[in-house]
Amino acid sequence: MDERARSCLLSSRSKLEQDIKASYIMDHMVSDGVLNTDEEEKVKTCTSRKEKAVALLNLILKKDNYAYISFYNALLHEGYGDLASMLQKDLPLISPAAEKSFLDGGTPFVQTILCEGGVPQRPVVFVYRPELINCIREKLYKLENSFGWVAVFGMAGFGKSVLTAEAVRDEQLIKACFPGGVHWLSVGQLDKAGLLVKMQSLCYRLDQDSQSGQRSPVTIEEARDRLRFLMVRKYPRSLLILDDIWDSGVLKAFDIQCRVLFSTRDRGVTDSVSGKKYEVSVDHGLEDDKALEVLALFVNKKVSALPVQARSIVQECKGSPLVVSLIGALLREFPDRWQYYLKQLQNKQFKRIRKSSSYDYDALDQAMSVSIDVLHEDRKEYYKDLSVLEKDVKVPAKVLSILWDLEPEEAEDILQEFVNKSLLFRDCNKRPYQYYLHDLQLDFLTEQNRYRLKDLHSKMVNLYQNHYKKGHPTVADEECMYWFRYLAYHMAHGNLREELYSLMFSLDWVKAKAQMMGPASLINDYVVYKDILDEENSTVRDNFQEFLSLNGHHLSQKPFPDVVQMGLCQPDSSEVYRQARLKAEQETKKGAFYLEWINKSSLESLSRLIVRPHKGAVYYACFSHNWQQIASCGSDKTLQVFKSQTGEKLLEVQAHDDDVLCCAFSPDDKLIATCSADKKIKVWNSQNGNLLRTYDEHSEQVNHCQFTNTSRKILLATCSNDNFIKLWNTNRPGSQNTMFGHFGPVNHCCFSPDDQYLASCSSDGTLKLWEVHTANEWKSIDILDFFPSLTDEPKELEEVVRCSAWSSDGTRIMAAAKNMVFVFDIESATLLSEIKTGRHSTIQSCDFCPSSQLVAIALSHYTVELWDLESNKKVADCSGHLSWVHCVRFSPDGSVLLSSSDDQTVRLWETKKVHPSSAVSLKRDSDVLFHHNEISVVAPDNRKRLQLRNGKTGEVIYQSEEQESRIRCCCLSKDPQAAVLAREDGTVKVLEIPSGNTLCTLTGHTKTVLHCQFTPDGQTLITCSEDTTVRVWDWKSLECKVLKGHSERVKRFRLLDSSRLLSWSFDGTVKVWDIVTGEMIQDYSCHQGAVLSCDVSPNGRTFSSASADKSAKIWSFDSTSALHILNGHKDCVRSCRFSWDNQCLATGDDNGEIRIWCVLNGSLLHICARENKDSMESLHGGWVTDLHFSPDSKMLVSTGGYIKWWDVEKGESLQTFYTTGTNLKGIHVSPDFKTFVTIDNIGVLYILCKVG
Repeated sequence: MDERARSCLLSSRSKLEQDIKASYIMDHMVSDGVLNTDEEEKVKTCTSRKEKAVALLNLILKKDNYAYISFYNALLHEGYGDLASMLQKDLPLISPAAEKSFLDGGTPFVQTILCEGGVPQRPVVFVYRPELINCIREKLYKLENSFGWVAVFGMAGFGKSVLTAEAVRDEQLIKACFPGGVHWLSVGQLDKAGLLVKMQSLCYRLDQDSQSGQRSPVTIEEARDRLRFLMVRKYPRSLLILDDIWDSGVLKAFDIQCRVLFSTRDRGVTDSVSGKKYEVSVDHGLEDDKALEVLALFVNKKVSALPVQARSIVQECKGSPLVVSLIGALLREFPDRWQYYLKQLQNKQFKRIRKSSSYDYDALDQAMSVSIDVLHEDRKEYYKDLSVLEKDVKVPAKVLSILWDLEPEEAEDILQEFVNKSLLFRDCNKRPYQYYLHDLQLDFLTEQNRYRLKDLHSKMVNLYQNHYKKGHPTVADEECMYWFRYLAYHMAHGNLREELYSLMFSLDWVKAKAQMMGPASLINDYVVYKDILDEENSTVRDNFQEFLSLNGHHLSQKPFPDVVQMGLCQPDSSEVYRQARLKAEQETKKGAFYLEWINKSSLESLSRLIVRPHKGAVYYACFSHNWQQIASCGSDKTLQVFKSQTGEKLLEVQAHDDDVLCCAFSPDDKLIATCSADKKIKVWNSQNGNLLRTYDEHSEQVNHCQFTNTSRKILLATCSNDNFIKLWNTNRPGSQNTMFGHFGPVNHCCFSPDDQYLASCSSDGTLKLWEVHTANEWKSIDILDFFPSLTDEPKELEEVVRCSAWSSDGTRIMAAAKNMVFVFDIESATLLSEIKTGRHSTIQSCDFCPSSQLVAIALSHYTVELWDLESNKKVADCSGHLSWVHCVRFSPDGSVLLSSSDDQTVRLWETKKVHPSSAVSLKRDSDVLFHHNEISVVAPDNRKRLQLRNGKTGEVIYQSEEQESRIRCCCLSKDPQAAVLAREDGTVKVLEIPSGNTLCTLTGHTKTVLHCQFTPDGQTLITCSEDTTVRVWDWKSLECKVLKGHSERVKRFRLLDSSRLLSWSFDGTVKVWDIVTGEMIQDYSCHQGAVLSCDVSPNGRTFSSASADKSAKIWSFDSTSALHILNGHKDCVRSCRFSWDNQCLATGDDNGEIRIWCVLNGSLLHICARENKDSMESLHGGWVTDLHFSPDSKMLVSTGGYIKWWDVEKGESLQTFYTTGTNLKGIHVSPDFKTFVTIDNIGVLYILCKVG
């Protein structure tokens, strides 16, 4: 220590020993690193205050210049300005080199200015926060030419004081704006007497070199006048820093027309002062990486060397610099207590986290509670009520007004007061404003209120129930959304089990919440509260969870579907069905229309979960390695991540500029890679969606990407249409290796289970295996060799090898080409087995089951097949997708299978529960006979057999033998009891029912038979065909009349009476025939395009035609000229139907639009259409293929992608029935309009009866 400094200390020693409180001074000196904790403890062992002061001074006298400076600053900080002035004149100078090593940084000029002004030095561990520091400096520059205020506000522990001190540690700023100096005054919570003492101390410091010997001011007003005089006359361009302002009255005392920088927790204190005001909000703490740096500095280790508990401690500190520093200081003293302090943080034991630094409060809980203590008593209670909130949740004022039983405006005023005092944060990005607590504040409140929490949650629920007595909220504002998100949470935490059961087991709640938030959040509730709900009834919880899982993709549609109707499709034993049936019966009495699916018991749901994450085709989906998450990508250019149990969205990233073709999790699930038609590969953080890497070395679209399976050395493989495969180390900016050898686009690549080899398959017809560590080709298998029948037709072999997959033991690999899968032995490259699927489909994806001999295959004909490799037999069909299936992947344990499709869905299937392939599906070409109270359904199945089923139960009555050719149409006769099947090869068979005996075989058609029908007496059978003819058969005598005249396929026909028939064709004509003579009676050239549908009015005077030329027409049988031409449809008009009262004609087109016309004058009456196009880019989920009016002509039923019922007079939808499949060809309607029968494109039969 300099001799002058030592002499000054010795001469002032007696005065210092009498006045100072050593423990406060030492806090600052420990923080500055001048004293260590051992020395601090040694001083504290002294008995009296004076003995402690003596011991401290003895220590300082043995130290260097830094100890003198630190002691001087500590005196200023603690309000001993008069004592500090005794030491100021002998402050030692520090050389630039030495100063650089000192904790305070800056230039000698800055050091001198700040030391003289009492600005605290940097803490022992300092982390630079440039964004906030520069923001404060920017505001300070605004005070260059005039006085004003800069307020730095934020909650306790966010580092406001450190930031404020650091902001003025800038030579350019001081010289430009504050050449008169910088003066620091620590304020804190003060009464009037304390305020006067602080002001007197500041006056003394500013006027200590005056020779006038003025007495100290004795009132606050006198002190303010003295300070105003000093700042204007003596320090005209100086900065006054007031640290930790609590009260507007205190701040007003310093309204002396000078430049002021102050820190505060209460934003509202500036309202009491005059002049220009600028604000800097410290609304966030340290990022995790910065906080880890702080801990590392405290314990003198590298971040990488910190123990595993370090990151958890940082996360528990919630970004607070205060808490991180407190923990760091404690760990510096007790380096083996990482787990202990982590446990204290996790258990919210704030009292045990005590200071070992210069912070003003002895423990963290004091720092928190002091902010609350300044509130009025009623405000304290309101604030404590906020402990009922969930973490990271933003709440609108209206929710809290319900909790506090106040008007919303009153609640907003209270919340604003909390915001101003930095006790609460406000999100101004939404209207109405939303409010939230910092995690640290919420943890503190939760700990303080731990015995009241249950009652608070109960209070929240009771007040909600009182407020919404008439039912759940129906408006999609933020207040309502809060209740939908967290009502169950409050019930569970309030131990209101009965209320939770009533809520979660209520179809009303399901409808209300799903309509506002979609299904994923609801499914998540059943997962989160499963244990509580299962105590009441696990079966009911399963009922609701399964209902949402399998129907969630419908519940996210607009307009929102009828949940009651969907509930009626659940099994009769389901609680969902019971509630839906009860509501349907009640609503039917009020005029509503509901349908019962009476044969549903014969079917079992295949899917476990259906999610619609994208707005276009889903090209790929995959499980995370812990299989808790699923990533998917598709034509909407996005990457989506959602929970595998519930479908709840976790992440959405606008990933690429073109279709995203593949995505993959890294083995530790921390990264997700995507590749795209835009030729780029990107690597993302799987938690927050941050882009980490972009690679663009491929010159064509990148088809597939996959990470290695183990974390030993993480690599990413990609393959492209540029014929190359590349390996990437995601820590490097470029590719690690490029694999050459394919002569066509590379469609797929995948690592072996041990990551030693990489398989690739290409449009050049080969499957290649590569050594990963050398990037050399190991083996090549020419798949073309296994297509001997196609070797002469190379044009058919484009993209022949589509995908490949390794067995879990790495000894086998399979490759898919066209409709075949080949399984090879790895070592010998010999073919072990092959699988051949249907010739009409193409394999898009395949995968080995990790836990069995099953293989999953995704096909272009909308299905997923499971095959057993041991028996080489198909064991299951996973039907349900409505379009091409692009991807199939097993979960890591093989228990679950996912598939993704062009239909925008990802479906999950339980491997052991999918239907066996013996569960035969029907074809849509059916006929139905309604006779008295009986219903008979006849339809071909997917095995070329004809089935007759009981229309009330769905039970099979008769099943024919397998036919040589596909059955394309069929019909029934009641008398005689017979059924007809007509085949693609033109053959027609008449079968006796129910014996199945063949009554006759009719040959004559040379092409596919498109339609067949008995005459009412059952003696004559009529058929039409692609061979352009209609044939009229006396099927008992085998005599046949051939009606020739059409030039293209005859789409269908309609009997006009016992002797006349109307037929229509793709040639654009409609013809009337005499079926007795076989002569053509009338020929109508109706349209420029194919005639797709016709109907005859009930009175027999007119008929309608609908065409691919986008028009429909109404004709009279008395004239060959159209009565009315009905224009307006924007796509092919595929169906038409007259009402039973002959007043209306309905037409439906391929865009899903239905129009109702006036038959009398051809005017348009209504357009029946949904408000928006649905997921299939249609107004009806597909083409409108069939229409039927009710007998009173007031209702209309239509088929497309699903079935709809309409109010004819209003043109409004009455009901929608969503079938499992789609693309319905038609519907059969009973005469009383109470029973409806159809079959969807995946072969499911629907027999629907009107409820009531």
